[in-house]
Amino acid sequence: MADVTTGWGGGAAPYAVNSKKLGMWLFVISDALTFSALLVAYSYVRMSNPNWPMPFEMDPAIIGATIMTFCLLSSSVTMVMAVSAAHRGLRATAAKWILATMAGGLAFVVLHTREWLHLIHEGVTPFQNPWGVPLFGATFFTLTGLHMTHVICGVVYLSVIAFGFGRGKFQSIDVEVSGLYWHFVDLVWMFIFPLVYLMSNKMP
Repeated sequence: MADVTTGWGGGAAPYAVNSKKLGMWLFVISDALTFSALLVAYSYVRMSNPNWPMPFEMDPAIIGATIMTFCLLSSSVTMVMAVSAAHRGLRATAAKWILATMAGGLAFVVLHTREWLHLIHEGVTPFQNPWGVPLFGATFFTLTGLHMTHVICGVVYLSVIAFGFGRGKFQSIDVEVSGLYWHFVDLVWMFIFPLVYLMSNKMP
C-alpha cells in the first residue's frame, strides 16, 4: 500500500499532464478571464448607449475584418498541421507549417493596422470620435489592441519554436503548447469580430 503521506517528488507531470501544457492551460484560463471581463464591459457600455456609433461599412471595414478572420482561421489549420508533423517527428515539415501560421498572423496584423490607421484618419482616438459617444474609441482600441498584441507576441513565440524545433532544440510537446496559445488567440477573435464589427455594421 502506497504511503499517502509522501508528497509529490518533483516529477514533470504532477497532475498526469505535461508541466508545460499545464502552465499554458493556466495562462489561457487567466487570459480568458481578462478578455471575458473586457467583452462583458464592452457589451454593457454598448447596450447602455442607444446612440452607439455604427461606423463600419461593408466596404472596406466588414470585408476587411472578414479577410482578417479568414487569415486567423487558416492559421489555425496550419497550426494543426504543424503539431501533427511534430508528433510524427517531421521537424522540417513542422517548421514550415509553423512559418505558414506566422504568415497568417502577420497578414492579420497588417490588415488590422490598416484598419486602425483608417479610423484614426477619420478622427477616432481613445478619447473621442466624430460620431458622438467617446467610449467607442476607448473600447475599440482597448479590445482590438490587446488582441493584436497577443497576435504579435504569438508570432514572435512561434518564430522561436519554429527555429528551435527545426534545429532539434525543442520537442513535439513544445509545438503543441505553442498551438494551444495560437488557437486561444484565434478563438478570442471569433468573439470580437461579431461583437465589435458585425453589430456595428453601418446599414445603407
